[in-house]
Amino acid sequence: MTKPAVTKETGFRHFIAAASYSWAGFLRVLKEAAFRQELGFFFVSLVALALVGASAGEIVIAVLLFLGLFSMEAMNTAVEEVIDRISPEISIVGKHAKDLGSFAVTCMIAACCLYLGFVLGKHLFFG
Repeated sequence: MTKPAVTKETGFRHFIAAASYSWAGFLRVLKEAAFRQELGFFFVSLVALALVGASAGEIVIAVLLFLGLFSMEAMNTAVEEVIDRISPEISIVGKHAKDLGSFAVTCMIAACCLYLGFVLGKHLFFG
């Protein structure tokens, strides 16, 4: 017995379907405490950048870095969910996958912090 073919949306309907999947992903990652903390860090950072008089270009770079952080957090959450689903018992491969996802998020947090430190320091001490 064969499965019925999945119909793929095309054109504008594809765009709408993709947007709904992205929204569902956002709602899912919003349930993660780490993501909510990163979102808070993002808004505090934007306020700090505005208060020190950061340029529009500096703010855009910060936004891009945070979007990278958010996407990395979403991917890390996806890895964790897949590992928990296919390997509910403790496995070294699952541990490695989760650790690597966590490391990727940590790298993005470090990138955000280094950039913010540079821009804030520049405006506070050398501006």
